[in-house]
Amino acid sequence: MSTLRNERVRKELMREISDIIRKEIRGLEGVVSIVNVEISHDNSFAKVVYSVLGNPEQVEKDKEIIEKNTGKVRYEVGKRIRLRLTPEIKFVYSDGLEQGSRVLDLMDKISRGEIK
Repeated sequence: MSTLRNERVRKELMREISDIIRKEIRGLEGVVSIVNVEISHDNSFAKVVYSVLGNPEQVEKDKEIIEKNTGKVRYEVGKRIRLRLTPEIKFVYSDGLEQGSRVLDLMDKISRGEIK
């Protein structure tokens, strides 16, 4: 399969999984962002890297909800994207957005003179 097609499938998966999580998954308290999607060369497996912005309790609850709904997400992906094989989905949590938010907050405090 061409890398161009693989990239198109990756971007479409990212867009659709983000939409599914936003619209179809109930009970999420934090802000869930799809950071990246890595797919195997034959589209049989997709690793979805996501991040949650919120307090630690919200993050843990949202991680559990996303893990519980992996099958639902895969089912919805299969309905929305026409592929020969709907990829098996594995969600992987990343706290990259949370760390970036803390860095920006620290930089803001430094610029206001609160931290020296």
